[in-house]
Amino acid sequence: MAKAWLLLSLFFFFIVFSAAKEFQSPDLSRLYETHERERSPASVQETAVHGLLMRLLPSHASSFQFRIISKEKCNGKLCFIIRNHPSSNQDASSEIIIEGVTGVEISAGLHWYLKYFCSAHISWEKTGGVQLDTVPKPGSLPPVPHDGIFVQRPVQWSYYQNAVTSSYSFAWWDWKRWEKEIDWMALQGINLPLAFTGQEAIWQKVFQRFNFSTSDLDDFFGGPAFLAWSRMNNLHGWGGPLPQTWLNNQLVLQKKILARMYYFGMTPVLPAFSGNVPAAIKSRFPNARVTQLGNWFSVNSNTRWCCTYLLDPTDPLFVVIGKSFIEQQIKEYGRSSHVYNCDTFDENTPPSDNPQYISSLGAAIYKGMQSGDSAAVWLMQGWLFSYDPFWQPPQMKALLHSVPIGRMVVLDLYAEVKPIWATSNYFYGVPYIWKVPIIPSFFVLSFGLKSLAPLNYRI
Repeated sequence: MAKAWLLLSLFFFFIVFSAAKEFQSPDLSRLYETHERERSPASVQETAVHGLLMRLLPSHASSFQFRIISKEKCNGKLCFIIRNHPSSNQDASSEIIIEGVTGVEISAGLHWYLKYFCSAHISWEKTGGVQLDTVPKPGSLPPVPHDGIFVQRPVQWSYYQNAVTSSYSFAWWDWKRWEKEIDWMALQGINLPLAFTGQEAIWQKVFQRFNFSTSDLDDFFGGPAFLAWSRMNNLHGWGGPLPQTWLNNQLVLQKKILARMYYFGMTPVLPAFSGNVPAAIKSRFPNARVTQLGNWFSVNSNTRWCCTYLLDPTDPLFVVIGKSFIEQQIKEYGRSSHVYNCDTFDENTPPSDNPQYISSLGAAIYKGMQSGDSAAVWLMQGWLFSYDPFWQPPQMKALLHSVPIGRMVVLDLYAEVKPIWATSNYFYGVPYIWKVPIIPSFFVLSFGLKSLAPLNYRI
């Protein structure tokens, strides 16, 4: 009965991960290898998971033992393995050993054990919160089957968030709340989260290098609850200006967020330059080629808030600014995971439908990334293709093929209702992530999407 129940619980998981074919790319394979080389040391990841356990279930701090293992023990994939500790019958000893290729895999294994063997529930406060009353006392934890449990991740990445989640949900979070969320990510097996906090402080340093003043940037940045849309060229200045103390504190917070994500072995996604520039560029660089975009749901179409400026991709400043932004982030944070999100026309119609213009814009965006990080991969939301009928096959191909195949990954937003992969011949050969929205502003995604076979539950 237990076995049948556990297998049934995986049914939906199977369905989600069997929706499309896997994409193989030498560039992505090299990126995976780079991530393995640059991942935090095993001892750091094991300590991160132990810290999670202390925050989640401190009474059982000695009940679990965590170990990082090589991919070879997981048939070359990412996995976790749960086994009974050989000395579990002795007093004050560990009862369960959880091994995984990364701290995220071990954390997911811990959640798996607590959920399926202890009937625990771990979720957000609005969806039940953390319910651990059913977990037996230390020394009485239920054993797993003799051969152990082996669960292999069927895809390389499990992605989290949407570019607007930072304003819908995260705007006022402090470190205590972020720490709780990162723990939740690890427990859910998420290893590719967006990491957008504090980027305005980075932009301030970059734009000041190009002689933009504080007042120029006060008009450019939105307020904390509206930053998602000022970042994506939708509006400017609304809800601002941002106090310097806020900018400084957000940068400190971002460094804590990134450090914790890296400790778990995650791959945080940083932002990149899309061409979005302050209106003051007209006075700072009179010869710069810029286009003023149309209104995006702004109050009375008031240009005080709407109609942002887009730097032309043919302008030499475009790549220079893009490179400076990537380099400043790496300088501030000390490292990068080489995956960058950038969305130029999120609910904005491009000023030209000429495929050559669109291709040149995509190429300039990526050149800015790559100039600052030679291993850069562009992660792009595919919402624009679903939202705006402007994007017909010639325009889609021009943007998607402006970057070498394998250096761009598309997020197929709204895929469970309006899958773009199905009407674009799998995004015309560009790797993509099939997204499943769980609740508003939250998305769990899967990369590659294979058949049922790679996920194994052994009992």
